[in-house]
Amino acid sequence: MTTPSTLDKVADRAARATPDSVARRIGGLSDKAVAWLFIAPTITLLLAINIFPLIWTVYLSFTNYKANRSARGFQWIGTRNYERVLNDSDIWHTLQVTAHFVVWTMSIQVILGFGLAWLLNRQFKGHSFWTTLILLPMMLSPAVVGNFWTFLYQPQIGLFNYVIGFFAGIDASSFEMLGSVTLAPWAIVIVDTWMWTPYLMLICLAGLRSIPDYIYEAAEVDRASAWRQFWSITVPMVLPFLMLAVLFRAIENFKMFDLVVELTSGGPGSVTELASINLKREAFEKWRTGYSSAFAIILFVTVFGAANIYVKALNRVKQR
Repeated sequence: MTTPSTLDKVADRAARATPDSVARRIGGLSDKAVAWLFIAPTITLLLAINIFPLIWTVYLSFTNYKANRSARGFQWIGTRNYERVLNDSDIWHTLQVTAHFVVWTMSIQVILGFGLAWLLNRQFKGHSFWTTLILLPMMLSPAVVGNFWTFLYQPQIGLFNYVIGFFAGIDASSFEMLGSVTLAPWAIVIVDTWMWTPYLMLICLAGLRSIPDYIYEAAEVDRASAWRQFWSITVPMVLPFLMLAVLFRAIENFKMFDLVVELTSGGPGSVTELASINLKREAFEKWRTGYSSAFAIILFVTVFGAANIYVKALNRVKQR
């Protein structure tokens, strides 16, 4: 049996084992120094993975360096790469293609995502099953989705053409989505919408379920119509969630690569060549490393600046 004197000794040892005493035992360091000692490896790893490549890319953007040549021969050329990028008509074409892709995918996904969330929020029978089923596409790899839809778009055996022909009452066996200059961009929009609309739906559903019931009850007491409740309560309270989801998806779509490569590789011609695909070709096919580094920095500054402006707008919406 433990005696009172033994308990006193244990308590005395515990009292002496304060954080300061532990720190002093570790080379005489303070608590703050010990904390920095533990997080220093993580910070070093993050700097090595994120900050150093960014600084190195900025440096290379001011040189004529090419990765397939000796590193000894490259020279500092100032802002010449940036001038060439900004005056390159091909670059502006890829930016227009990217803007078309981002604007249309986000517009369609916002409408469909909010509509699905509003329906599923009604808690009908079997809504959990349908929610899980709708979320499945966003859980797949973009490369897998690209290959899957490539088969669906096949003119002769693809299910997509069969469905179009069935409902339109026409022979759609020669209806080629991915090989058409007009239809290929919309084919990519359809696939991205199918895959990522569930993401916006999920965020909107969380926003809808965060609205307290008593707000709607008070509106009903004031005899507000369903339409009035929708525009005065539902939309304003879900809008911050929706804007946040749009921010994340717009950034991801701006740098979309693998899905488009699997579907069209930027073709036919260059009608689906997004900025990320053009950047890859400049860096790893033409080996214009300095030029592609300048292009990458311009894209980074563009996205970063647009995101900051958007976040300020989002903060204003939250403060209302």
